[in-house]
Amino acid sequence: MSKFRIAFFAVVGILMTAAPTLAQAGAVAADNEQSVAKYSKIAAGFGFAIAAALAAIGQSRVAAAAAEGVARNPGAGARIQTLMILGLVFIETLVLFTLLIVFAAVKV
Repeated sequence: MSKFRIAFFAVVGILMTAAPTLAQAGAVAADNEQSVAKYSKIAAGFGFAIAAALAAIGQSRVAAAAAEGVARNPGAGARIQTLMILGLVFIETLVLFTLLIVFAAVKV
């Protein structure tokens, strides 16, 4: 068994040292472009997920603050609601701009 193991690892070692010799520079450049394209899509997905998550946290804080403001002063409910909707629109606009950038940067 040990002779078989030695022969196996000798063949594997020879094949591993021959691999860089057979490598071609043109194939590496093409493979690099494909890798960048793949990883840019993954990075864009993670970036959009982070933007959406943080926007959701911001929107929940806006809604909580508006509910607390209406609870303290019910007479100003209409004005607080208007300002809350304006704040939510600004937060959601940032998420939509992020989505636009993701679609523009990543060519599908």
